[in-house]
Amino acid sequence: MKKYALGSALFALAATVASSAFAQVTPSSEVKESGTLIIANTLDYAPFEYLDADGKQAGIIVEMAEQTAKTMGVELDIQRTPFPSMIPGIAAGRFSIAWETFSANPERLQQVDFVMFLKAGIAASTSPEKRDSFTGDTPLCGKRIGVSVGSGSDFLADTLSKECTDKGQPALEKSVFNNSTDMVQAVLSDRIDARLDDATASSYFEVTSNGQLVVLPTLYEVAPLGMAIAKDDKETADMMVGALSEMFKNGSYQAILDKYGMGAYAIKEPYFVNDMSQLRSD
Repeated sequence: MKKYALGSALFALAATVASSAFAQVTPSSEVKESGTLIIANTLDYAPFEYLDADGKQAGIIVEMAEQTAKTMGVELDIQRTPFPSMIPGIAAGRFSIAWETFSANPERLQQVDFVMFLKAGIAASTSPEKRDSFTGDTPLCGKRIGVSVGSGSDFLADTLSKECTDKGQPALEKSVFNNSTDMVQAVLSDRIDARLDDATASSYFEVTSNGQLVVLPTLYEVAPLGMAIAKDDKETADMMVGALSEMFKNGSYQAILDKYGMGAYAIKEPYFVNDMSQLRSD
């Protein structure tokens, strides 16, 4: 009898531990009633979200959303939504969460709040053979640098070039491209020394190029990125911060980022933002 009593006690303890793990994340009333976590997402921006060769949803955000739903014991429904429709859709009440890589700005914060889960910036990538030629505090000075027309990297290249000349170093030689594919080919064919682009996209190209491109360590214009949620929806905010916090604790957050070559863009912890003053650098 003692053996069975001990077994029952251990089973009860295990059940308590398991239930407490789920209790750390309280579903919102909407999720609890429907039994489904609904996420708006474009499903067309690799490596964050895309349809793989078999038509299956894949990517960083898809896997994190799957973990979130699993943590709360509910189903996941990712609704494919065009990016420009997301914030207006939340503001209109069509859905409560748009899980993308949004940057916060005053205009967006008038309509939605954010839960930050990542950081990004602009990074340079080059061929492995040229990596060691990028040194010092101003590694791009005097280099042939490719940028996408009208992008943040386009304007950043001008700023960095001026910083070079202000320090008595040679300016950047900027080349403008209409798409990332052409810019990658320019690096591989030695028409430019490096490409300056969104850091997360740069890391993705590093992975998919099978070692033909490497990302340089300097990160420019670092900014946090987050999902958009309905304004003043504390239940949803607490649910998503709690679910992400659980992923941080159990290691799945870092593992998912590492899988896609994005480990360098992890933040210390997820956090809620409804005002620009709450944004963090790490």
